[in-house]
Amino acid sequence: MSYISAENLVKKYGAGETAVHAISGISFMIETGEFIGIMGESGSGKSTLLTILGAMNSPSEGVLKIDDMNIYSLSPDKMADFRKEFLGFVFQSFHLMPYLTARENVMLPLTTTKFSKRVKIKMADETLKRVGLNGKEMRLPNELSGGEKERVAIARAIVNEPPILLADEPTGNLDTATTREVMELLKSLNSDGMTILMVTHNHECASYTDRIIELSDGKLANYDLKLKKIKA
Repeated sequence: MSYISAENLVKKYGAGETAVHAISGISFMIETGEFIGIMGESGSGKSTLLTILGAMNSPSEGVLKIDDMNIYSLSPDKMADFRKEFLGFVFQSFHLMPYLTARENVMLPLTTTKFSKRVKIKMADETLKRVGLNGKEMRLPNELSGGEKERVAIARAIVNEPPILLADEPTGNLDTATTREVMELLKSLNSDGMTILMVTHNHECASYTDRIIELSDGKLANYDLKLKKIKA
């Protein structure tokens, strides 16, 4: 049984002849521990698909199962619990709180947990160390480089140790050298067992993945595509 199973996913906005199909009947399966790239031209439905996979955007039709759970049949409370337990999210724009330190930003997902403050600090610091930011716990975002901000964003996404990480163009604002550093970090997390689904337009980033789901006009254009690693 596949860890993630998408069956005939459809997402449309509007009704009748004027309806816009962002996703049109997409089906695929993903196994535990895979690193999947989602690629396609602008407007192909990549980000829409990622929000559906992230339990944030109910499909108009179709079924999404993760760990044998029919995600969009869950109650709102159960779905919120699912997102908190199973999913970490990383976005292109970092979305860090400018007035919070790196440690405090990473601690945000722990706000609703029952851990003591001391345990939360320990968890945040250990996660920052894991992403290579040991010693920068008290830095504010404006005191960090772009790559360091992305690492804080990744640390925040994984501090709860979710089994699945969803990343939407995580290196879109980074230079080539920093992009490679971030991709090596994601590959390391994947090697530790984390299932990663990453939207990207960058072929070098895609070369780090196990395989590619390629979209075109909301449809599945290519499945199981693999890209060779680009040498530095």
